[in-house]
Amino acid sequence: MTDYKKINVLIDGRNFTIIGTEDERYVRELAEYVDVNIKKLSNRNEKLSPAMAATLAALNISDELFKAKNELKDLQKKSKEPLEKYEGLKKEIEEYKKTIDELEKKNIEHKDEVIKTKMNLEELYKSVNLLKEELEEKNNKIKDLQKEVEEYKEKNFKAQVELVELKKQLTELQSLSKKK
Repeated sequence: MTDYKKINVLIDGRNFTIIGTEDERYVRELAEYVDVNIKKLSNRNEKLSPAMAATLAALNISDELFKAKNELKDLQKKSKEPLEKYEGLKKEIEEYKKTIDELEKKNIEHKDEVIKTKMNLEELYKSVNLLKEELEEKNNKIKDLQKEVEEYKEKNFKAQVELVELKKQLTELQSLSKKK
């Protein structure tokens, strides 16, 4: 059950007993605010009766209240916009995160491909170097064999020349022997 409090306040020189559940300090601040507003109006125009001053003060305070309520509504509308945009932005961020994740996966795949390609390239370089070495060995062997062939050609040529000379000599000898 709510505890009601009785609070005595002074407004425009008259005592009022306020019964409610609000904090006493808060109620006294309200009463003082109303009292100050009534006194301002009374000081500006001494012809105002206490009832008129209280009514005008109530009107001024009501005006302040309505303006504050309208300002509150405007602020609430303005505060809703970022909240409404928040969901859209949150979805956008999630989409960007997904895109980033996909790109990171692709990046890793590409890095793996690059590493594999580098390894294959290294293997190819090794193979090319081995083939170059083999080619050089084969070229050296070919040069050696070409030298040998040249030597054999030269020997063959000399042998043919010798054979021709020997045939000549044989023919001369045969022709000499027939003469005798």
